[in-house]
Amino acid sequence: MVDLRTQLGPLALRSPLIAACGTVGSVVEFAATAPLELYGAAVAKSVSPEPWEGRRPPRLAPAGAGMLNSIGIQNPGVGTWVETTGRMIETLQIPVWGSAVAHTVADFAVVAKQLATTDIAAIEVNLSCPNLDGGEMFALDAAAAGQVVASVVAATDLPVGAKLSPNAERIVDVAAAAATAGAGWVVLGNTVWGAGFDVHTRRPKLSAVVGGYSGPPLKPISLRCVWQVAQALPDLPIVGCGGVRSGEDVVEYLLAGASAVAIGTAHFAEPRAARRIVRELTTYARRHRIAALTELIGAAEPW
Repeated sequence: MVDLRTQLGPLALRSPLIAACGTVGSVVEFAATAPLELYGAAVAKSVSPEPWEGRRPPRLAPAGAGMLNSIGIQNPGVGTWVETTGRMIETLQIPVWGSAVAHTVADFAVVAKQLATTDIAAIEVNLSCPNLDGGEMFALDAAAAGQVVASVVAATDLPVGAKLSPNAERIVDVAAAAATAGAGWVVLGNTVWGAGFDVHTRRPKLSAVVGGYSGPPLKPISLRCVWQVAQALPDLPIVGCGGVRSGEDVVEYLLAGASAVAIGTAHFAEPRAARRIVRELTTYARRHRIAALTELIGAAEPW
């Protein structure tokens, strides 16, 4: 039997698979669709201090082998989330991470404090959503990212991870700032900026024109981020995220230096993808005589 367990900073996970934020809703409804026991954790959709309406349609569009989205993190606000979804988390057979998003450093702390009143196991700080109005992402600036993480760490005793962006020019600097501020791990990464146009109507595929691009084409970009951060900051645990569709994709992220791997866009086409991916991982491990998947972390062989 292949040992799927892994350690992500302070968190012991039964599987390296993480259900990525924004692709499994509140997790509660996803539990009725997919086998949660195959994941090490699941990340609920990001919530903000006050309700956000999100962007107007169209806000989803196919783009080659990937997908464009400009949802704008539509959510009911953390207060409502705590009273609804938050009350149901204890019924789930999986560690659930809350995800905090806000426009200001202080408001990230406000969200974190309220999330911590529920049974969530950790908080993921969403520094990298590309769909917010006004100003750049916190994840593009190391100092700003560090300030946000520090405010969340100070607001809760829960483990805290930081979700970064492949759009950052110096991803290692941002990861280092997050770690110095107290992040127990970083998620690498999120969507990249993208756009598309309908050649028949001549209109943008998204109402906001520019949105987040995700899916299989993102994997080489995210792998590059994981490799660079793992090489520069070998003691910082990493969740690899971007374009994961198969067991071999998971293996690639582990080889690059990730300790866990998030499945995102694949859930939209195949909600039960984790079952197939775990089967593929098990087959790979047996074929290569690997007793535990942790043997693969950072095991890439340079030329």
